[in-house]
Formats: sequence, structure tokens, C-alpha cells
Amino acid sequence: MLQTNFDLTTGLASAEAALRLARDGANELSRRARPTLLSDALAIVREPMSLLLVACGAIYLVLGDAHESIMLLAFVVFIMVITLVQERKTERALAALRDMTSPRALVIRDGRRVRIPGREVVVGDLLVLSEGDRVSADAAVFEGSHLTVDESLLTGESVAVRKATWDGAAAVSRPGGEDLPFVFAGTLVVGGTAVARVHTIGAATEIGRIGKALERSEPEQTTLQRETRRLVRRLAWIGGALSLLVVIVHGVARSSWIEGLLAGITLAMAILPNEFPVVVTIFLALGAQRLAKRRVLTRRIPAIEAIGAATVLCVDKTGTLTENRMAVRTIAANGETFDARRLEHEPLPEAFHEAVEFSILASRKDPFDPMERAFKELGEQRLAGTEHLHPDFTLVREYPLARELLAVTQVWRAPGEAALVVATKGAPEAVADLCHLDDRARARLREQVERLAADGLRVLAVARGQVRADPPAIAHDMDYEFVGLVGLADPVREQVPRAVAECHAAGIRVVMITGDYPATAAAVAAQIGLDGAGGVVTGAEVAAMPDAELQARVRDTAVFARVLPEQKLRIVAALRSAGEVVAMTGDGVNDAPALKAADIGVAMGGRGTDVAREAATIVLLDDDFASLVAGVRSGRRIVDNLRKALAYILAVHLPIVGLTLIPVFLGWPLVLLPIHIAFLHLVIDPACSVVFEAEPEEPDVMRRPPRDPRAPLFDRRSIALSLAQGAIVMVVVVAVYGLALSRGRGDADARG
Repeated sequence: MLQTNFDLTTGLASAEAALRLARDGANELSRRARPTLLSDALAIVREPMSLLLVACGAIYLVLGDAHESIMLLAFVVFIMVITLVQERKTERALAALRDMTSPRALVIRDGRRVRIPGREVVVGDLLVLSEGDRVSADAAVFEGSHLTVDESLLTGESVAVRKATWDGAAAVSRPGGEDLPFVFAGTLVVGGTAVARVHTIGAATEIGRIGKALERSEPEQTTLQRETRRLVRRLAWIGGALSLLVVIVHGVARSSWIEGLLAGITLAMAILPNEFPVVVTIFLALGAQRLAKRRVLTRRIPAIEAIGAATVLCVDKTGTLTENRMAVRTIAANGETFDARRLEHEPLPEAFHEAVEFSILASRKDPFDPMERAFKELGEQRLAGTEHLHPDFTLVREYPLARELLAVTQVWRAPGEAALVVATKGAPEAVADLCHLDDRARARLREQVERLAADGLRVLAVARGQVRADPPAIAHDMDYEFVGLVGLADPVREQVPRAVAECHAAGIRVVMITGDYPATAAAVAAQIGLDGAGGVVTGAEVAAMPDAELQARVRDTAVFARVLPEQKLRIVAALRSAGEVVAMTGDGVNDAPALKAADIGVAMGGRGTDVAREAATIVLLDDDFASLVAGVRSGRRIVDNLRKALAYILAVHLPIVGLTLIPVFLGWPLVLLPIHIAFLHLVIDPACSVVFEAEPEEPDVMRRPPRDPRAPLFDRRSIALSLAQGAIVMVVVVAVYGLALSRGRGDADARG
């Protein structure tokens, strides 16, 4: 039997939650067993470089040089230890990132709503669920409003099911079926809201018992990884052919096939750039860790190189460019307008009390939305002690925001009253429809809205009504009276104008896509420094444009307003068709297709839904546009430093190859023996991964155009420069070695 003696507003105490976490363990399914130390070691031994060293050791043993053989085998062990340490460091970095990007849960603890990692949810926690959330554990619904859940992960049925609240008697049931009071881990909230109490976590949940874990794709290979592996394969073929030639030349010219085989293996070791894949992996893993320190989490490794190549950043206005901290700025009602900034010096006039009253009644009692919090704060400050606050009202029904009606309606029962009180707030055009305003009234309303929006305000309309019978099935079936307009200010984040200017200097376009009014969008665009020459394109205009026209229009448009989620997808597709590398921000369920379609999908970590985060490649923990720009800067630095590291490796390999090959054809003793090659490889790997990865960014990193992601990491000029540097070193060393031999020095002295 489920426990019922608890407070829905308080939740668990943090100390009690910590005790339960320690007692019951983390809320996670059993993970795939990681490879053992032995299996990792065997994988390293199977690497080409290790096999070549073992082969050289065996040859030295045949030649009777046990000391050299033991030294080479010791190097194999040393390489194994170094590689294992590097791999563990990389794994720890990636594991930390996996934990940070795992689904979050909004819970009530100590009377406050806090967002915690899903793995820290414990039995007894109160989950606050809303559209787009992934349920973290099996739970019973104790309070809900129009909650519907997609349980296809567990049942295979794609139709969402409606949930009821627990009646105190129903036993825990299996997934599937309408009007059951239980939600299950891994399922998706597709509508409504609820507070649910966790009764089962981890492997004991339905998803754990069924054993159907969420899909986990294999790690994707980045363009850089594919490019370097392709280069290694080509050089391996070249090395194999040259090594065979060296064996034949050495064997025929000197009649020493064993020594020829040793020389051939040494050349193969010199040519094979086995550092390339290792260095790329380390750079990307450590790069992801550095991005995390900038509050930018990388969910997919390819995003690290892609973000540095972004040419367009498509960003939402609310919460990304602005602080998402609403405050009521203007109230328009009864033919008058009041600037709420005057409240610091004077009381709220009576004519505007009703607008605030019904704004509050159209909001939740314990609001989470910033706009609803703004209404509640204003009411508590300015309507305290009046008849316009109603803590004793009981909520009878809620009509949530829907695509077909962009308004929220709530029906309340007043103590001792037969008639029910109806309050609505929402988009002015939606509320105008509910109130059946005539054309003249609608025209006046549009003028008022445009004036408020031109000041950068977010405008909502408020209406009231009464219903004497039970509330109807849909909000349209009630009579409403228009009350007024409320304009809310959402300040632009302080660092955004500077970040936008930095983007422009870096050759990156910033495009604002918002659901707000065109005038509001234009005002905010002017504040942050966006180019308004292309005007403001509305969602209705986007819908009417054919693809070819939209593709031409997006080239010079920086502001899109009144845009729906499916129109975001078209805008992203048009930008990509125009050859742009697009980063797209989003936070809602309906933003997921656009996030997937973009080259870099960027979800909001604070206000974003789990669905948006799962669709994205990057998560902004603080929802801040400046953090995204910092991520672009870091992405460019990572690619710059990786190019330096690989150029260094290429430059070093040429003299190594030359010093291995030239003595064979000139009849000189070998300059570099296998043990020397192994030592050089041990120096190159750590030097590149530590020294180059930690290099600071170039001064012009954000003052040059983005890198073409289709261009190779090395252009001909870079390769020629690396080879020239390597050739200079090779010529000098070969000349010194030849001079030493000509003066009668022995092999060891000449090498020294």
C-alpha cells in the first residue's frame, strides 16, 4: 500500500533524501559492464605499434641480443601503462559529462522546487511533471491537471494515455490503459501537469524489470576522427610498401635478411603515425570537459568541432537573449494606461485592480512560470488587504494553453457562491476571439498591442466571465468580458550585446526567432545590436513562402517573430540549403525536430524539456546566449590547437622516416633503432595531448570567418610547411651523422 501521510507542498527534507540515496542506491538501471583492465591491456598489445615492438624484440632475441630484446618488451609495458592512464583520464572526463547531461528531475524538497539529476531521485520524492518531461521513476499521481503520458517505450502503443489522480485505494498497476493514477520511469509527459510521489526507483521500476533500456547508440566518429584514421591507413600502406623495399634492398646488398627485417620494421614504426587517433580522441574529450566548465555541455562529440564552424546562430528571445525574469511594466484597462514603474511612489489606481486580479486568477496558485510569478508578486504587493485577492477560492477546472487557443483559462469556486468565476489570460488575438470583439474593438486592441510591443514588452490580454453550471468541455463554450492588457518587461541579459558584436566580428550571423510580436522582437533586436535592415519576417509570412523564396529571404533577415515550432524547422532547413552551418536553440517539445535538423542543436538546461535536451547536441546549463558564444570560441580554439598538434607530429615524423630510410640506401649503419622510435613515440603523445591542448586561443580566434567544415584539417600550405620544417631537421641531422661517420666515429658515437 502506498503511503499517504505526507505534505504535497513540503516534500522530503534534504537530509532524509540523502539517507535514502545512501540506503537504496542511485536511481539508475544497471550499466553495461566496462572492459576489464586485462581486456584493455590486450587491446593495446594488438595495436600495430605494440606488435611491431614485440616483433623487433623477438628478432633481437634471435640475434642473441637479450638486453635489447628486454628493453623493447619493457617499452611495450611502458606504452601500455601510459595508454591506460590516458584512457582512464578520458573516460573519467566523458563519464562526468554523461552524468551532467543525464535527464533532470524537478522535485519538491524542503518546501522548494529544485532540479536534480535523475539518478538522485529517491523513494518518497515528489516529482513535478509538465509537458516535455521524462519521468525519472515509477510514481503515483497525487495532484494533476489534464496529464497525458506517452508510454510507448514500455507498451509499444504510440497513443498517449490519460492519467487520473490516486484515490488512496488503487493498487500499483502495469503501464497502459486510460485513467490510471501511475506514471513510469522512462515515459514522456506529452500534456498537462502533475505532482507524483515516487514509489519505485532504479532496476526495480517497470523499465528495469522488463529490461528494455533506452537506446544507446555507439559513439559517433567525428569528421576529424574519420579524416585522421583515413590518413593513418594510407600511411600504413605506404609504410608497408617501403618497409618491404628496405628488407629486400638490405638483404640483397648486405646479405643480412634478419637485419633487413629489423630495418624494415623500424621504418614501419617510423612512418606509422599512431599518435593521430590518440591525440584527436584526447583533444575532443578534454575539449568537452573545458566546454562544460563554461556551462556548455556536449552530449555528442561531433558537436565540438561543429560548433567552431557555425556560421549562423538561431536563438530564441525569451530566457536566452533576455533574463526570463518578468516584471509587470504597463497595464491598460478601462481606457487608461498605467506605467507600473510609478508604483515605487504611488499606489495602484482602482481602475487597474481588476486586470491584476484576473491575471492572478488565470495563473497557478504556486506559479513556476516567470510571467505568473510577476502577476502574483504585483498582487501581493499592491492588492493586499483588498477584495481582489482570493486565497479561499477553489480551482474547479483548468483549460491549458493549446495550439488552437493560445490562452489559459481557469474556473474557480468562491465560498458560498453558486456561480463559478472564470479567468483567462493569453495572446491578445486569442482572448479577443473568446470575447467575440467586433472589428472596431479588434482594431483598437491591435493599436494598443503594437504600442506596448514597440517598447519591447510582452503583451497578454486578460478576460473574465461567469458560469452557473458545470464548466463545459472546451473554453470557447463560455461567455467572456474583456478586462485589459498587461505588458511585461523581460530585461536583455547584460552581456548579450557584447556577445552579439563578438559574433559579427567572427563572421557569424545571429538570427532571433521568437513567438513574440514583431514590434517586441524589433525592439529587443535593436537593444542587442542585431541588423534590422532585412526587417521582421512573421511566421505567417514564412508559412506563405515557397521554399525557394524562403531560402532567399533568410540570407538577409535577422529577426523572425510570431513563429511556430514547425516554421522554425523550415527556417533551419532554408539556412542549411543556403550553405550555412546552423546552431539552433530550443527548449520545448515541439522544438525537437528543429534541434535535430540543425548542424548543432542547442537545448536549454534550465527551462528546457527533457525531449529538447535529448534531441540536442549541446546543452546550455545557464540558458545564456553569451555561454553559447563562449562555446563557439572554445570550439575554434580546440580545432586550432589540434591542427598545431597534428602539424607537429607530421613535422617530427619526416626526419624520423628519413633517418631510418637514408642510411639503408647509403650503406650506413642505422641511425634509429626500434628502441629509439618507441622512445620518440612516447614523447610525442604526451607532448601533443598536454602541451598543445592547453595552448591559449589565438588573438584573432573571434576576428576571422568560420572554418569550412568540409575543408580538410590540413590544406596544402600547412602540409608543405610541416614537411619543410621536418626536412630541415632531417637534412641537418643526416649531415651531422654522415660527417661523424666520415671521420671514423663508431655507430654509437655517431648517434650520440
